[in-house]
Amino acid sequence: MLCNKNLEMKDTNDNLDIEKLTFEEAMQELETIVSSLENGSIELEESIKQYTRGIKLKKHCEEKLKEANTKIEEITIDKQGNVKKKPFDRKK
Repeated sequence: MLCNKNLEMKDTNDNLDIEKLTFEEAMQELETIVSSLENGSIELEESIKQYTRGIKLKKHCEEKLKEANTKIEEITIDKQGNVKKKPFDRKK
């Protein structure tokens, strides 16, 4: 039971660590993990740990992109010269 509790605490710490990363930092670490997994330079157990962290990093990057996408606004100027903001429409 103690072992499971330690694993849960480590997992929580890893998640907090990842949440603090910027998009660029997370992408850089993810690229490093992918490279090490592709070239087979690490042992099986470490590969599994790195793969698991890579999945978490990927999810973090996707969330950061989603957040950024919701913040983007399209700025327009009407005929009277008034500046207006509206949500960015990617479908245009």
